[in-house]
Amino acid sequence: MSQRVLVFLTGLLLLTALGSYVYYRRTVARVPVDPWALVPDDAVLVTVTRDHPTLVRHLKETQLWDNLTAVRYFQQMEDNLALADSLTGGRNVVLRFLGRKRVLTSLHVTSPGRFDILFQVPIGSVREYRQVRSLVEGLSRDPRFLVTTRDYLDEVLTEVRPRSGGEGVTMLNYRNHLLISANPVLVEAVARRLENLDAPTVAAEFQSTDYFQLRDVDATLLLNQRRLPQLMNVFFRQELGTEIAAVASLARNEMTQLKLAGNKVVLNGFANPETARDALHQRLVGQPAQRLRMAEVLPLRTALVVHLGLGPAAVLRGSRPPLTLTDSLAPAVQPLLDCLTTQLSQEVALCYLATASARARPGKLAVAYTANPGKIGLLLGQLRRAVGASPAFGRVGPYQLHQTGVPELPQLLLGSLFKGFGPQPVVAQVGNYVAFGDDEPALRQWLTDIAAGEVWSRSPTQVAFLQDTQPLARLSVMLDTRNCWNLLLRGLQEERRAGLLRNESLFKRFPQIAMQWVPAANEREAGAQYFTQFVLRHPAVGPAVARPQNPNGTGSVLDFKLPLSSSPELVTVAGAKLPGVLVQDTARVLHYVTPDNVVAWSDSLPGPVVGPIYRLPGGTGVLLATPSQLFQYNSSGQVQPNFPLNLPDTVRATSLSISPPGGGVARRLLVAGASGNLFLYDTQGRAYPGWQPKQLEFRLAGPPQYLTVDGRDVVVVLLENGYVYAFDQAGASYPGFPISMGARLGSGVLVETGATFSRTRLTVVSQRGERVSFNLSGDILARARVATWSRTSQFRLVPDQEQRSYVVVREDGGQLTLFSPSGQQVLSQRFITSAPRSVQFFSFGPGRQVYALTETGPGKAYLYDARARLVGGQPFDSSAPQIALTHDPATGLYHLFRVVGNELRRTDVRLAQ
Repeated sequence: MSQRVLVFLTGLLLLTALGSYVYYRRTVARVPVDPWALVPDDAVLVTVTRDHPTLVRHLKETQLWDNLTAVRYFQQMEDNLALADSLTGGRNVVLRFLGRKRVLTSLHVTSPGRFDILFQVPIGSVREYRQVRSLVEGLSRDPRFLVTTRDYLDEVLTEVRPRSGGEGVTMLNYRNHLLISANPVLVEAVARRLENLDAPTVAAEFQSTDYFQLRDVDATLLLNQRRLPQLMNVFFRQELGTEIAAVASLARNEMTQLKLAGNKVVLNGFANPETARDALHQRLVGQPAQRLRMAEVLPLRTALVVHLGLGPAAVLRGSRPPLTLTDSLAPAVQPLLDCLTTQLSQEVALCYLATASARARPGKLAVAYTANPGKIGLLLGQLRRAVGASPAFGRVGPYQLHQTGVPELPQLLLGSLFKGFGPQPVVAQVGNYVAFGDDEPALRQWLTDIAAGEVWSRSPTQVAFLQDTQPLARLSVMLDTRNCWNLLLRGLQEERRAGLLRNESLFKRFPQIAMQWVPAANEREAGAQYFTQFVLRHPAVGPAVARPQNPNGTGSVLDFKLPLSSSPELVTVAGAKLPGVLVQDTARVLHYVTPDNVVAWSDSLPGPVVGPIYRLPGGTGVLLATPSQLFQYNSSGQVQPNFPLNLPDTVRATSLSISPPGGGVARRLLVAGASGNLFLYDTQGRAYPGWQPKQLEFRLAGPPQYLTVDGRDVVVVLLENGYVYAFDQAGASYPGFPISMGARLGSGVLVETGATFSRTRLTVVSQRGERVSFNLSGDILARARVATWSRTSQFRLVPDQEQRSYVVVREDGGQLTLFSPSGQQVLSQRFITSAPRSVQFFSFGPGRQVYALTETGPGKAYLYDARARLVGGQPFDSSAPQIALTHDPATGLYHLFRVVGNELRRTDVRLAQ
């Protein structure tokens, strides 16, 4: 071959490669991958999660996190997460990697007795791709693991297996979508699906649905109800599969949104009706949805209720099974059965009762409504005579129970869903309801509970539960997980019982469960869907009940059982738009209220909280003081080790000051006593020499300040006689101190920390209206008069919420005036009462200042904007000395938190421009 031809072929090859690359970048790579297209078709359940830090926070706030981490599967995941952190040399690496990505988790039945999970995580950048690659390389270097690759249908699968045996994981990276599963079969199924990406996906019927466009959605769930019986067969005995399939045949698939909020988990969305010929939907289509009125005859020992709302009950029968009676009796019995079915309408239910042991067979009832109970009684009597049943009856209170004499009578009247009532069903009537039992003890137990009034309609807990459900529904499945515990143990396959027992606390976390399907207004139209709602709830036994504050739903109110005694203290929560709130009631119980307006935890304290509550960095917890003890809580409300710290019996703490973070040493806790003495501890409870106590000759003018400047600890103490001290950690005075401000002091100090002592500026206001600035070298830097003074006037320095700026307050009798640092009057107001008044200053940037004046006597809080205009035109009710305020720059709204008697109120306020 000549050199010219060789150069030409080489150039042609390079041009082809360049063209292929350009084509890939501009045509293939620019077309986004539909993540649903990568989910195998046999998925039973697919969840989509997005904001994972918020999801974890909500799981903790609903107290599900601790239950989930006790499950063996999640423990294995936690171990894997810890391994990933160790290999990458970080902390919470996986959680940060997930961030706000849309992660798909699909569940598949991979064998008759096994299910597996497939994870799909997008890779959003080159940096994230390098993180994944470094993690795999770290596993390959680890002697505990074996990392191999193999080709499957032109795709490269990476397998990570422990050398000691056991399951590993298989991974596939398709166009920056990482697919991971412990079962390689699922990853291979993804590779097979890649050969036909244009085929309809498992979510093809919900392509236009995106619940994440709504607020407060934690996850999206897609359920394939056609495959639900297959999943249930993994857990339950085979004979129960027919009943599960019959109930599940109302819809073929559904997509719902999931919200975690306080004492409940709510999923609502839409479902597509089942189109199969013998499906439950085909029998009920066109029937009206009904209310669950039979709460008056559902006993508190109910474990499971399958409730159907319809018109005439005859639509349920379909093809009726033949009568198992003699030929001579059948012609007389058949018309009676038809007449009985005609008298039943509106609502029918299958009800299982709780048992004391998993070995005992649960009581089973079929309950139906009749508008003409007298007619039903006559027909049942005629039926008994026609088949020759005994005329004897039992009595429970005012009610009677009879033998029916017809085997499987509920199935003959109401269809195949009500089979399994045996050869000797019994019947009883209570008001407008007729109930069939599979044996006499079950029906007698039911009548006993009704006679005693132990029914849902008389239980506040059950009534509150029903109020959280849909009022009208076609199908409602309701469980009481505590009552159906033995029922589940009896129905589970033997190898699954140990897992249920091991996860009992998680299963019983939400004892009240409701699943409902509501038909469309005109379900004959094309595309008509069911509205579905699933509610998992535990009774609201906490200290407060939430409700909207205004008729339009804006704001919120949390109504506590006892009056609140403290001002609201805000706690910043990572990833949340609103802060959490700490409040204390008159029983000295401290409550933490989440941004979702739910009490997450409560704890009794030995006394009222004194001084401000300190928030630890990163939302890891809070530190607070009572008159006799110091407490530190983590974010879950658990008291940390070594706490509470007990103060000496002679000490009544009035404030708590905390050392700034850093230095790698334990935090120092400075406690001021009512007598003016100071105590210094660390978080291990060790006392510092020279501070047990540090005795001062005069009372404190305000809480001490604990500073760290140039690597040295400085405690700044202001006394009412006008002297200022600066102490080191050993309790000795720094050079230049004490210094006198030239007049008495009545408030604290504003600190502007600098790199050195001389560059650290501190500002106070004396009772003669002078603003005095000094540094930690003991030098007076500036002195200027802010306002005139008199013998009756009192001055205070009030810093903003960030301790960056301040205003000066002058009180003279009933007149209260605010001044800027330069001495310009901001606003003035006269009060009628002599009750204590507090002033707060909030600064959220230029032109966004808010001044809050609270008069505790009449319980009013006056809010003024930067132009001294009264916000809202009138004061807000507030029974606590102070309010709390935050600002959302995105919406321009101010969120006002205040206490009014028993209530913690959040009001959304927009200031005039």
